Amino acid sequence: MQAAARGRFSAQFRSNDALQARAALTARENRWAPRHAWRHGHRAAFVAWLGPVFWPYAYSDIFNYTFWPHAYDPGYWAYAYDDFVDTVFWGTDSPYSAYARYPEPGAAVTDFRAGKRASVSQQALRQVCREPDEGVTAWPIASIVRAVQPTPEQRALLDELKSAAAKAADVFKNSCADSFAMTPPGRLRAMTNRVTATLDAVRIVRPALERFYNSLNDEQKARFNALGPNVGERSQQQPQQEANTQTEACGDPKSSLTRLPIERIEAVVRPAGEQKEALDRLSDVTKKAVAGLQAVCPDDVPLTPVGRLDAMEKRLKAMLEAADWVQEALDKFYGTLSNEQKARFNTMPQVAGQ
Repeated sequence: MQAAARGRFSAQFRSNDALQARAALTARENRWAPRHAWRHGHRAAFVAWLGPVFWPYAYSDIFNYTFWPHAYDPGYWAYAYDDFVDTVFWGTDSPYSAYARYPEPGAAVTDFRAGKRASVSQQALRQVCREPDEGVTAWPIASIVRAVQPTPEQRALLDELKSAAAKAADVFKNSCADSFAMTPPGRLRAMTNRVTATLDAVRIVRPALERFYNSLNDEQKARFNALGPNVGERSQQQPQQEANTQTEACGDPKSSLTRLPIERIEAVVRPAGEQKEALDRLSDVTKKAVAGLQAVCPDDVPLTPVGRLDAMEKRLKAMLEAADWVQEALDKFYGTLSNEQKARFNTMPQVAGQ
């Protein structure tokens, strides 16, 4: 369990600040959309699944993070990478996820407790899937107007940005799954579909955001850069300090993501012959995929919205490349298994101790 806690993108965030980690866990366990978390005084956390929908608040997360990254848990992208890899092998109940499990007060970080399952209402799913640009995930257009006080010409560019945001929201309506993916290959396809929609949305919005931002004078840009909800006192140096902390761990071995699931698959599925060869190939491409994520592990927090959106586009592309590498090898390995072996692989978290 100690090795599992260390070999992850999020490993350092478990020991940096216990109170901060527990606050992020609260937002995570309650499946709060960003503005719900802010209303409770918490930073927004990465939420991997809401029912059958992967990354339910992707639309809100990507663009709100563009405007005010300090309102998000500093480990957001680390946990996103962990979950993206974890879910393929363990489903939504990874026994090793540092974000989904946290020790009781006074316990060691290796003493994991069971995570709570949050119920998912049909209303929440409708909000996420049918109206991603409404309600709790709305763009802060009014806040931007108050902050920068645009000229008529700038207001026209802001209207173009608003239209682009609505168009981007439409791509999410086709990326929501209406049923749970029960197999590892199916989960990876569901996640890839959602990340693809997110990247498409970024590419739709980015030109309009660049035109509007470039039209601002220096004073307006400074006010735009300072936008954000009040989620506690914060120093100007803190964003870079948090980024530097993550950078130190980006290059560390990610054994929990690369070696541990392969070892568990071998123990649970007991592959032989061509199955073992296919599993070895899956192991190799999983390491390659994680290395690709490490290459775009956040090494700074860009100071402008356009810079942050550019950084997120690179991270999304890396996630899709990682998925492409793994999907083919995973499909081939899964295809070699018997029905009994597939059933054991599908429920690996429950049988991981065998």
